[in-house]
Amino acid sequence: MWNSLLAEETIQIRDGLLVFALFLFLYWIFKKWIFQGVLALLQKTPSSFLPYLWESFKRPIQVGLIAAGLIWAVHIFPFVHIGQLFLEKVARSVFIVLLTWGFYNFSSTSSSIFENLKKRMNVDIDQIFIPFLSKTIRLVIVAISITIIAQEFNYNISGFIAGLGLGGLAVALAAKEVLANLLGGIVIIFERPFSIGDSITTPSVEGTVEDITFRSTKIRNPSQALVTVPNSILANQPITNNSRIGKRKISFNLEILWAPRNKLERAVKRLEEMLHRHPGIQPEDVFVKLDQIRDGKMVLIFNFFTKSSEWSDFLDIKQEINLNILQILEEEGLQVSNAPQPMAPGSSAPQPGSKKNEPGS
Repeated sequence: MWNSLLAEETIQIRDGLLVFALFLFLYWIFKKWIFQGVLALLQKTPSSFLPYLWESFKRPIQVGLIAAGLIWAVHIFPFVHIGQLFLEKVARSVFIVLLTWGFYNFSSTSSSIFENLKKRMNVDIDQIFIPFLSKTIRLVIVAISITIIAQEFNYNISGFIAGLGLGGLAVALAAKEVLANLLGGIVIIFERPFSIGDSITTPSVEGTVEDITFRSTKIRNPSQALVTVPNSILANQPITNNSRIGKRKISFNLEILWAPRNKLERAVKRLEEMLHRHPGIQPEDVFVKLDQIRDGKMVLIFNFFTKSSEWSDFLDIKQEINLNILQILEEEGLQVSNAPQPMAPGSSAPQPGSKKNEPGS
């Protein structure tokens, strides 16, 4: 009798190990051949929907093969006494988790479904809306999965919801800031004052927008530090979107020493012509005028706009314009106020400690 029982248990152990080994072999076959073969066939289809869906379920299918082999082997093993009903519940729960995992991957921000939606429905989906929508879909998928698994194990979901109702006031008070940030994020999403990649300036932060979540917006400041700003704060502040500037303004005053009228008129005319001809300047918005005359000095006012709003281009244009202004003033014999005075030919700079040009010398 004992020999027959031992022989039966040995057979069950053997069968369990064979089953698990079989699923390990299927896992290897899928990873090595089946996945790439099916993916190659799907990539020949005109849509990118099916290839992306298949790639999203690659890891869940692999894990599912291992889990199926393990559950089946446990069912066969003689030393593991688990009820058939419980194993079925575990198997169904694992299937739900793997299904959730696949759809969770499929709803990522890189998914082609958003691009296809934009093309087919001619809908303008902003880049900042896609991550927010993706996170919302993922949250719904996970919530549904948890609910189904809980019901699978006979957990009373309605009782849990009722329990939340009893503590509703405490939850509402604790979640006040969370709700404010969520609503702030929704306001930002739909008003679209900026998008991911835009350079913005607010009273609290300046930098490039990298991401927006349910609670906050992440901004990379000029020193490359990542600043996390709660959405409730950002939604209630004035936001300057530097990336949507059509043109950048350059406005300044230049003080020069007094000069004859004919020289000044000729210089002003040349300065205006130089700005009108410059390829990086808006010609219709150029102003160069004599603004003030005071204390033997004349103040010229410059006002114009660059065509490019890119910061590096703006600085290049500004530098080139400044050099051109100095060249024209030099050619016309005009000197900027407080500029170093040119020395007479043959003269030398006074040496430290000398009494030359000192009062009373």
